[in-house]
This record gives sequence, structure tokens and C-alpha cells, in this order.
Amino acid sequence: MNRIGQYIYNQQEPYQSIMLYVRSIIMKTLPEVEEKFKYRIPFYIHNKKAICYLNILKGMNYVDVAFVQGIYLESKYPELKDANNRKQVRSLQVKSLEGFDEPMFVNLLKDAVIHLDKSKKAWHL
Repeated sequence: MNRIGQYIYNQQEPYQSIMLYVRSIIMKTLPEVEEKFKYRIPFYIHNKKAICYLNILKGMNYVDVAFVQGIYLESKYPELKDANNRKQVRSLQVKSLEGFDEPMFVNLLKDAVIHLDKSKKAWHL
């Protein structure tokens, strides 16, 4: 098992199930995406630019599905939150799989890639 798999399987429930589900949607929606383990968390990379990452913030009760350039997507996707006063990163805060809006998430992933392809500013990993 690779480091990302180990990281996810080492999480307690419900975080493990949420991360596995979100990861599967990312990989199904963006088959060209590269999965990398950076800064001790899973990142999803398109053309050497980070799209998003999965994290569990200390003291929080949700999986943080963080979009690196989410600030540019938040007007179209009001579900994106700025939890920690971050400059560009916006995230979906997933507490459970009940009510998780998969069609919205798939569209968000696709729009994030479109924006990233146009962007000159990005996190290169």
C-alpha cells in the first residue's frame, strides 16, 4: 500500500470513509490527475499544479477538501468555505457522506481544472 493509502486507512471513521469516497470521485472524474503525498497529506495534481488536497484540521470534526485556488470558484460554489482566513484556499467541509452532493463536487472539480489551466499563479508540486 502506498503512503496515501496508509494515510487514509490510518484515519478514524467517519474520516476514513469520507476520504475514500472523495478520492474515488476525484480519480473517476479526473483520470489524468496525479496523486501525490506532500506535506503529510494527499494532493491531487494536474499538469504539475495542485488542484486540491484532503486534510483533517486539528480540533475539527470534518474532512477538509481544500481547493488551492478556491477563491476564484467560491462565487459559483457557495459551499466553499474560508475556515482559517486563507488567502486563496477554499474548502468543502465534509462531516458525513449523508447529503454529500456528488454532482456539484464533480462540476467543482471540472471547473477547478479549467481555472487552473488558465491560471499563471498556482502551487507547483
